[in-house]
Amino acid sequence: MIGSRDAARAAEAAAALRGGAGTTNEEAVRGADLVVLAVKAEGALDTARAVAAPLGVTPLLSVASAIEFRPGVGALPDPEARSLAERIQDVVEGPVVAGLHSIAAASLGAAPPDEDALVCGDDVEAKQLVLGLAGELVAGRALDAGPLRSARALEGLTAVIVNLNRRYRAHAGIRVTGVDGV
Repeated sequence: MIGSRDAARAAEAAAALRGGAGTTNEEAVRGADLVVLAVKAEGALDTARAVAAPLGVTPLLSVASAIEFRPGVGALPDPEARSLAERIQDVVEGPVVAGLHSIAAASLGAAPPDEDALVCGDDVEAKQLVLGLAGELVAGRALDAGPLRSARALEGLTAVIVNLNRRYRAHAGIRVTGVDGV
């Protein structure tokens, strides 16, 4: 199910993906097992507020990173002390999990990218649900990166990866070494 502020736009997006359906954000979150908040950072809090009531206690995955772009400098992490995911947790009742920040959307094509997905959150069940989804999206591993407060580092890492991608004209990702048994 794809949601948008405009149901017609959501239906078009769903049709382009050859499956699913599209409707308003508020309708899309009803009855979901997991909601992925995949909007631009500047719209994330407003969207979370708009869906908070119909979302209820459903887990929400925040993939957005608030990045500041400065000419001649590059991408910089959000100057806010708390992550965007933590601020989203303030406006929704259900658990918020942050993750997939190191994976470029352009890398999510026909073949899963050969990289790891990092996920953090405070609710064990919600985090396990997201780790399962993340594991399906990458050829690497889905790794538990700790509590939701760790989203501060994950979101900041997005700025680093954006800078690498721009400098080297690449789609850089992360592989964590030395972690066995996952």
